[in-house]
Amino acid sequence: MRQAASDTAGAPARRPKDRKARIALAGAELFCERGYHGVSVDEIAAAVGISGPAVYRHFPNKYAILVHATREVVGALLAASDQPSADDARGRLDELLHALAGVAVSRRRVAGLYQWEGRYLTAEHRQEFAASMTTLVGRLAGPLRELRPELTAGQADLLTNAALSAFGSVTTYRAAATGADTERLLTRVAWTLLRTDAPPAPPRPRVTADPAPGAAPVRPASRRELLLVEAIRLFHRHGYHAVAVEDIGRAAGMQASSVYRYFPGKADLLAAAYYRATDRLTGATTAALAEASDPADALRRVVRAYVDFAFAQSDLVAVYLAENNNLPDRDRHQLRGAQRAHVEEWVRLVRAVRPELPAGDARVLVHAALNVVTDVGRIGRFDRTEGYDTQTARLALAALHA
Repeated sequence: MRQAASDTAGAPARRPKDRKARIALAGAELFCERGYHGVSVDEIAAAVGISGPAVYRHFPNKYAILVHATREVVGALLAASDQPSADDARGRLDELLHALAGVAVSRRRVAGLYQWEGRYLTAEHRQEFAASMTTLVGRLAGPLRELRPELTAGQADLLTNAALSAFGSVTTYRAAATGADTERLLTRVAWTLLRTDAPPAPPRPRVTADPAPGAAPVRPASRRELLLVEAIRLFHRHGYHAVAVEDIGRAAGMQASSVYRYFPGKADLLAAAYYRATDRLTGATTAALAEASDPADALRRVVRAYVDFAFAQSDLVAVYLAENNNLPDRDRHQLRGAQRAHVEEWVRLVRAVRPELPAGDARVLVHAALNVVTDVGRIGRFDRTEGYDTQTARLALAALHA
C-alpha cells in the first residue's frame, strides 16, 4: 500500500478538463472588476493557480479570453431562454424572466461584460454579440406581443431591453444581491417594465444638413475646458486606455506638451471628468429636492433630473459609469463615496414613499432604475425628440415602484 501511494505521489498531476473554462471565468471576473486593460495574462493565470505560459495552451492572447468570456455570458442567457415549456404566452414569458433573472444573479461577477467591456471587441465580434442579443430580445418580445398586441415591434423590443437592463443592473454595484429573493425581485421589476404604457420606438438617427463651407462647431474658449471636453469624448468613444495624451491634444488643436500646462497627466483629465459629473449630478439632485412638495414628488423630480443629466451629458455619464477602475487611487475612494451617496439618496426617497420596503430591496430597485436610464437612453442615442426622455423617466420610475 505504501508503494502504491508513492507511485501515485510521483505521477504528474493531470490537467483539469475544464481549465479553459476556468481561465475564461477568471479573466471575465478580473475584467469586470478592474477593466480589460487593467488585467494581465499573468494575473489571470495566478487567479487560476497556473503559470502564465500555461494560459497560452488554451488562448493565444488576452483578447481571445475576452471573446470567449463574452460568448460564455451570452451563451448562458441564450441557453436559459431556449424553448420555454409553458403553453400560453404569459407562462412562457414568466418562465423566461425567471430563468434570465437566475442567470443574472448567479453570474453577476461576469455579466458586466455585456455593458462596458464589449467596446474592446473588434467590429466582427461586436456584430456577433449584437446578433446574439437580438435573438435574446426576440425570444421575449414574441410572447410579449401576444399578450399586448397593441405594441409595435419597436415598442416591444424597447420594453424587453428595459427588462433586460434591470437584470443587468446587478452587475453594476458591489452590495450583496444573491439568492432567490433577489431573483424574484428582479423578475417583478421586469414584469412591471413590460406592463408599462408603451413608449415610442427609439428615435431614428436624424439626418442633419452639412455645415456651411468654413463653418465649425462652437468650441469652449478656455483651453482647459476644451481639453476636458475632448478627453471625455475620446474616453467614451475608445475607452480610457486606448486614448493617449497626444490624441487629446490633437483633438483640441494643440501639441501634447501644451496639454501638460493644464493637466499633469491623462489620469488627471479622467479625475476632472469624474469631479465634474459628480458636481453636476449633485447640483441637479439638490435642486430637484428643493422644489419638491412631498417624498413622492421628490422621487419624480430626482428621476427626471437624472434623466435630463444623462441625456444632456451622455458622453460624460458613459465615462462616469465605465472608467472607475482607471481613476488615480487618491481620487477613487472619494468619488466612489459620492456615487454611493447619490444611490442612497434615491434609496431614502423610495423608502419614504414605500416604507414597507426593506432597504436592501430598495437598493436593488434603485440600481435597476439607474441602469434602465443608461441603457434605454443609449438605445435611443439620448435623443429627446418625440418625448423619448420623458418616456425613459417613466420607465425608471416604474422600476422604483415594482
